Amino acid sequence: MNTPLAATTNGVTIEVDTQYEARFSHRMPDPKWVFSYRIKIMNNSPHTLQLIRRYWEITDSVYGREIVMGEGVVGQQPILEPGQSHTYTSACHLNTPFGRMRGYYEMEKTRNGSFIKVEIPEFTLEGPSMLN
Repeated sequence: MNTPLAATTNGVTIEVDTQYEARFSHRMPDPKWVFSYRIKIMNNSPHTLQLIRRYWEITDSVYGREIVMGEGVVGQQPILEPGQSHTYTSACHLNTPFGRMRGYYEMEKTRNGSFIKVEIPEFTLEGPSMLN
């Protein structure tokens, strides 16, 4: 894993760490580069929050952009009290050895039902052919 990238929005810090997964990647006959990413969500706000939805924009270096939206993360909609964190790992595959991801989470304040948007910092996905 690399040095984590972090950003804070509305009192919630998102930390992202990525890794190229060589054992699941291949170049022939159909190119596929697989990357895992670990996300740590830290609730530094004074509110109890529940992660309701996710939005991802995944871009590779040739084929363009894919939008992924859905409920929760890896089948969960975690509730975070102030000071708590939640970590999960997921993966994506690209048709090229280089790409990037960015997005946001929609989180609900459990006390009053209002929603906040929490940005996920943009991060790059780099296969071995792109590294110096």
